[in-house]
Amino acid sequence: MKKAIVLLSGGLDSATVLALAREQQFDCCCLSIDYGQRHRAELVAADRVARALGAREHRIMKLDLAAIGGSALTDTSIAVPTSGITTGIPITYVPARNTIMLSLALAWAEVLGARDIFFGANAVDYSGYPDCRPEYVRAFETMANLATKAGVEGAKLTIHTPIIALSKADIIRRGTALNVDYALTVSCYQADNEGRACGGCDSCRLRRAGFEAAGVADPTPYRR
Repeated sequence: MKKAIVLLSGGLDSATVLALAREQQFDCCCLSIDYGQRHRAELVAADRVARALGAREHRIMKLDLAAIGGSALTDTSIAVPTSGITTGIPITYVPARNTIMLSLALAWAEVLGARDIFFGANAVDYSGYPDCRPEYVRAFETMANLATKAGVEGAKLTIHTPIIALSKADIIRRGTALNVDYALTVSCYQADNEGRACGGCDSCRLRRAGFEAAGVADPTPYRR
C-alpha cells in the first residue's frame, strides 16, 4: 500500500477525504494542526475519525497562529458571524492557514517517503476562502515539486482534492456510502468543549443544508 498524508481537521469534509483515500487503498497517516483555533473540539473529533477509518497514524502538531490573529477563528475578541452566509472572504478566513498546513504535510511526506497528500478543499459549498480554489492547489503542487529534495530527484508529489468540485450534499452522500459516521465529526466554528454546534455560523449552515439536500439525517448535536 502506498503511504499518503491526509490533512484531517475533524470536520465533515476531511473525514470524507480520509474515507476516499482509504477506499483507494492508501496507507493513511493523518495530520491535524492545533493552531490556536477556538473550536478545539475538532481536534478530539479528528482523533475519533482517524481511529474509526483505520488510519495508520494520527499526529496533532501544535502551531500558534493565534499569535498572529486576524481571524475570528484565532482571535476571541472577534465575533464569529452568525447572521448568514455573505459574499466575499469572511472574517473566519485564517491568513495563510492552508498554505502552512500543506507545507507541514509536505515536510512529513518527505520524511515518510509518501508521494501523495490528501486535502479537503472544496470550491462549491464553502465560505469563499481563496486557499480552497483549484488554481491554488495546482500552484501549491507545482511549488512542492520545485522546492523539495523528493521533487528535484524525480519523486513527483501529488496533491489530491477529491471533493473540491462536489456540493456538500454530494460529499455527504459519498461519505455515507463509505460508512463515514458523521456523528464523530465537528464542523462548527465555535463548538463547545463537548462538540455541540452553535447552529448559526457559516460552517453549521452549510453542514445542515448539506444533510437536508442529501436526504440524510443530521447527527449534529446543537446547543440550541
